[in-house]
Amino acid sequence: MHLSKRCIAEAIGTFWLVFGGCGSAVLAAAFAGAVGEGVTANLGIGFVGVSLAFGLTVLTMAYTIGHISGCHLNPAVTLGLVAGGRFKASEAGAYIISQVIGAIVGAGVLYLIVSGKENFQGVGDFACNGFADKSPGKYSMVSALVAEIVLTFVFLFIIHGATDKRAPAGFAPIAIGLGLTLIHLIGIPVTNLSVNPARSTGPALFVGGWALGQLWLFWVAPIIGAVLAGATYKAVFETAEKA
Repeated sequence: MHLSKRCIAEAIGTFWLVFGGCGSAVLAAAFAGAVGEGVTANLGIGFVGVSLAFGLTVLTMAYTIGHISGCHLNPAVTLGLVAGGRFKASEAGAYIISQVIGAIVGAGVLYLIVSGKENFQGVGDFACNGFADKSPGKYSMVSALVAEIVLTFVFLFIIHGATDKRAPAGFAPIAIGLGLTLIHLIGIPVTNLSVNPARSTGPALFVGGWALGQLWLFWVAPIIGAVLAGATYKAVFETAEKA
């Protein structure tokens, strides 16, 4: 399929990931609903719900656009697949631009919804990724860097293994979606979990300040982890099979 159509699919898919994943964090994670006069109940979905939301966005889009664009939805995934010999380096730039655009639009639509709330006073952290005082669990920059590298490595390792021609056909989206859910369960307390530079960029543009100041880590760490995973899978498992 022509590159332009694949890029449109990537933009739509990344829109869904940011709108669905970050939207669940912003709108539903800690929702308090009224159950009576002056009484509220915690109806929020919490960390588990947000983790499932991110996994479900990838799972649904993998079945929807996987046959069109490969359903990367993530600059780190694209570069990891390049490192693993699964994607053309010449097309990586177009994919990454499309993913970032989709993420920005997703965050923009979410902002429009959030800003319509009564007594709106700002978006707060807006599901942005952060470390130190902006980490949900107050984890250091080093902790955040290690977590993002390792969790992205594992995510890309899952992607490479699940999409290997030797793997059972048709089940890759399930493994990848559940894999993303699991790493969110691990990583949300540390950084709000990124493993995706586009996902981090969209919300950060609407928060500005500290979010943009810390954004570098959520580009550098996922890319390092992804490239290491792609190169490792190619060198250890694919080369060995051909030998």
